Amino acid sequence: MSTIFILLIQCAILYYAYVGGVFLAFSDFVVRSLRKTSGHGGVEAMQAINREVFRWVFMTLFLGLAAVSLVITAYGAIALSGPSRTLIMLAGLFYLVGCFGVTIFLNVPMNKALAQMEMTGAKTQDYWFQTYVPCWTFWNSARTMACATSATLLLVGLVRMAQSRLL
Repeated sequence: MSTIFILLIQCAILYYAYVGGVFLAFSDFVVRSLRKTSGHGGVEAMQAINREVFRWVFMTLFLGLAAVSLVITAYGAIALSGPSRTLIMLAGLFYLVGCFGVTIFLNVPMNKALAQMEMTGAKTQDYWFQTYVPCWTFWNSARTMACATSATLLLVGLVRMAQSRLL
């Protein structure tokens, strides 16, 4: 196996964990805290957060990991064999589907809907408390688990590769 690929896997493990940690913070206490403010305060804060998330650090990690996940999955399919192949391919797929896909198809549409709403309207308050907070947090928690699963699968796959070389 190429040294570059091993380095890529090691970085991906770390970056999957970073992105998962951001999502964990939101599921564990950020959105829950925003829910406890007046509905207006929570909506206003989340609208600001959703605008600020497009800064380069998080988006570089988030989007970059999608590309890295494609590379990892393809490389695993082409160049690896045995349990390591399966573990590494699954790691890439978990991120692509469970984190990137969930974000694009579920969390982002909810963010866009919230962004279009007036903070003080009754419809906004209903959407915030009845739909956005519970659904967004559920899918955000799914993204958290997908990142943690990807990091774990990559780590175990890397260990399995190292063990097979020692035997």
